[in-house]
Amino acid sequence: MMTVNVDSLLPDNIRRERLYRGDIFLFSPRPSSIALCEFAREMICDAFGTIDPRTAQYEMPVEKYVSIVAPLKPRFIHHPESRRLIREILQDVGADVETTYLDVPRLRMVTSDGYLTSGVGYAHHPHRDTWYSAPATQLNWWLPIYPIEPENSMAFHPAYWDRAVKNGSRRFNYYQWNAVGRASAASFVNSDTRDQPKPEEPIEPEPAIRFVTEPGGMIVFSGAQLHSTVPNTSGVARYSIDFRTIDINDTIQKRGARNLDWECTGTSLRD
Repeated sequence: MMTVNVDSLLPDNIRRERLYRGDIFLFSPRPSSIALCEFAREMICDAFGTIDPRTAQYEMPVEKYVSIVAPLKPRFIHHPESRRLIREILQDVGADVETTYLDVPRLRMVTSDGYLTSGVGYAHHPHRDTWYSAPATQLNWWLPIYPIEPENSMAFHPAYWDRAVKNGSRRFNYYQWNAVGRASAASFVNSDTRDQPKPEEPIEPEPAIRFVTEPGGMIVFSGAQLHSTVPNTSGVARYSIDFRTIDINDTIQKRGARNLDWECTGTSLRD
């Protein structure tokens, strides 16, 4: 059973235990998360100039859009201010900064009505991050930069939390993905032929849960949650940030979500 916890004051160790059992935590916007969104928004607006990033797809060919967002993503990912602001968020919600480790943050863009669904704008099929070699203790933190709605949000598939899904993770090698698959993302514009772990059986579309938060509102969930990108039919692009954390003590002591169905090679833990 999935429990949704809103603005919970639980200590971090109990929160992590519940996340490993399938709970989801929602946090309202707070100064630390708003600051991260404002920083990202500033970078996005600088990249697009006078064009509204949310409707830029109506003013340029897709190749031009990719030429703007492809270099924008690594600029945000590796900017020292991004990491500093995330540290403030983690402190704000009570994470132990001595035992919490994080991956670099990701800047995502999901355009509307199939304008760009591959490469740097890849729309994720139902998946668990653990299919992509995420450790069992990985927690995902997701927040929208601009207002979102159900038609351009993210979907969770709670019926599969404790139900295995036949999938292609047995073919996924994380180290090869880092060397080749991730680096080539910008070259995929009209289609994406990279072999990514996908369900190899039909996924029941319902129940699916979509959370609509204000910019800076955060959704926190286990990397073992089955989730997907909602096909964007809103008419505007969705821009979001996500980052991943692990607690080193939980990882050493082999706590975390149960392995139901992942068979990948390698680990993203060293990231």
